[in-house]
Amino acid sequence: MRAMPGMSRPALPRSLLAPQHWPAWVGAGVVWLIARLPRPWLLGLGRLLGRLVQHVPSPRRQIAEANIALCFPELSKAEQAALANAHLRDIGMMMVEFALGWLGSERAIANVPVQVEGLEHLEAARAQGKGVLLVGGHFSHLELCARLVSQRIRISGMYRRMDSAVFEWVVLRARLDYAEAMFDKDDIRGTVKHLRSGGTLWYAPDQDMRSKDSVFVPFFGVPAATITATHHLARMSGALVIPFHHRRLPGNAGYAMRLGAPLEAFPSTDVLNDTARVNVCIEDMVRAAPEQYLWVHKRFKTRPEGSPSIY
Repeated sequence: MRAMPGMSRPALPRSLLAPQHWPAWVGAGVVWLIARLPRPWLLGLGRLLGRLVQHVPSPRRQIAEANIALCFPELSKAEQAALANAHLRDIGMMMVEFALGWLGSERAIANVPVQVEGLEHLEAARAQGKGVLLVGGHFSHLELCARLVSQRIRISGMYRRMDSAVFEWVVLRARLDYAEAMFDKDDIRGTVKHLRSGGTLWYAPDQDMRSKDSVFVPFFGVPAATITATHHLARMSGALVIPFHHRRLPGNAGYAMRLGAPLEAFPSTDVLNDTARVNVCIEDMVRAAPEQYLWVHKRFKTRPEGSPSIY
């Protein structure tokens, strides 16, 4: 599928064939091979990698433990440790799910079991000629679920460029095979134009971007620097904001995805309240599958003035 306005499908620059990029090409080849594994093998590899991640010392464990202790103070120390271990094991599944989401064949994607609810909310928005912001969170399976939902609805995405030029080229081309368009996180004009034309954009505003366009609002009761882009994109485009829930089901049962009802009276004139409402939606998603959320991200790295560092 050719992309609409947004990131164009990139040609291969000759510079990426230089020897300094060969290790990255090898890495991309490994990802491609993983994505070609039969699904039972893929899941088995994810679980094996997860056990390795759990037992290999890493600063990311301390980050996950700090985040979980902050967000789930009602849990005992043993319960918090169990959740941290479950999350680290989930990182292994994330590795293979990214491979499948990026480079899996159409046949492999079609064989993934999926339950989808709430498409009527999207259909109603389109009947009104409205664009839609599908607001989700950074879960281990976000890339795969974006591709899975793209089988049912035309969807675009907003993303941040990768550090590796090779993976940037590989992944952008892969995303543009199933996405209607991809927008750089700074391409506000293109994004608004797309939404005004009735497009559907998947967007996750739940990471600490250290941006001047962030405000402190609660996330699990903790002040978290949160970007205000959901409010501004909805205000400038007239798009409806629909929460996009997704989680991995136990065993080999696949994934459950749900589109919620559009947020009422959104946007309002209160950017703080609107941003806090979005965080509440993401909290609800996290509570449904807490081990699958990306706790290894430094969500509370930016702190209110005078507050001690979390990490």
